[in-house]
Amino acid sequence: MTKTLFITGASSGIGAATAKAAAEAGWNVALFARSTDKLEKLAGEIGDAALVLGGDVTKLDDVEAAVSKTVEKFGGLDAAFANAGLGLDTPGTVEGDPDEWRTMIDVNIMGLLYTARAAIPHLKTTKGHLVMTGSAAGRRHIPGSIYGATKWFVHGYAGNMAEEMKEWGGRVTVVAPGMVDTAFFSEPKPDKLQPEDVAGAVMHALQADPRCAVREVFLMPQN
Repeated sequence: MTKTLFITGASSGIGAATAKAAAEAGWNVALFARSTDKLEKLAGEIGDAALVLGGDVTKLDDVEAAVSKTVEKFGGLDAAFANAGLGLDTPGTVEGDPDEWRTMIDVNIMGLLYTARAAIPHLKTTKGHLVMTGSAAGRRHIPGSIYGATKWFVHGYAGNMAEEMKEWGGRVTVVAPGMVDTAFFSEPKPDKLQPEDVAGAVMHALQADPRCAVREVFLMPQN
């Protein structure tokens, strides 16, 4: 039976690359993001294995509706990839913009929690897998980084959920890349990690033998 993966932040970068990698590996992919035009283009490249789901990850109703449509379309859910994330244009506690903090926290933390909340009841049925995009910034202290602190949350939550989900056969993986050449940065970073590198790490975790729980994959660019 074909497995199904739900991906947030699927319209570009790591999410889009993972969707392509999963489809090439024979998975159905449910593509969730606000940019439906980009999702439609991506789905056109993937074909019938892709489902376009427009919505806002900071709205629980949107996420729950998208997961329900995924299960209705494909018959179940085997994995969810909580990938959507934001950084800050103006870093710093004194210098930064509190409204921008709120927006980032809503995506990086609340969006992650909403994805888990919507997906877990379905993942229990399949002994499924929850994957989260962490960061090298969530593994070390960076002077004054509020963004990094949100990724520390991701890493802590991933470990806590791994302990909970193993009780019913579920697995959790946090994928923690260093700098990746995506639109997250205002200038191209061609010598850094590529989205396909991170997608490969996600697929490695998803395709590991059921006896093996890949709790974390930490990737860093060589340069």
